[in-house]
Amino acid sequence: MDIRDISKINKIILHCADTPINKSFDVSTIRDWHKKRGWSDIGYHYYIKLDGTLQKGRDLWRVGSHTKGENTNSIGVCLEGGRNADGTPWTICTSQQRESLKQLLIALGVTFTGLQLHGHYEFSDKTCPNFKIEDLKFW
Repeated sequence: MDIRDISKINKIILHCADTPINKSFDVSTIRDWHKKRGWSDIGYHYYIKLDGTLQKGRDLWRVGSHTKGENTNSIGVCLEGGRNADGTPWTICTSQQRESLKQLLIALGVTFTGLQLHGHYEFSDKTCPNFKIEDLKFW
């Protein structure tokens, strides 16, 4: 279990679960998938279901396992979904997910100054969360 200095956290990295939007998965299911891969826990700190329900993942004081090379200074947030029922990428999140993410960003901004929101695609060859961060239109 990697403990970290949370004062070094400077970014939030947004992911998608790459699951079909016509099926619902709980944070416990994602945790089980990650543990089967040999991880100590779910890789993300937060998970937002399609209906906007915010679920806690890994504790913030623990290093995440969501973005290679960026885990010690970031918070991992995963959106349920990412794929249409036919398997093609789903290119936006639900309005409920967007609102929950916005409220989470506000809450985290109280604790952590200077946080920047990034998509996983900025740090890898993945397209996750399958849309550009600017498309969230929070501001």
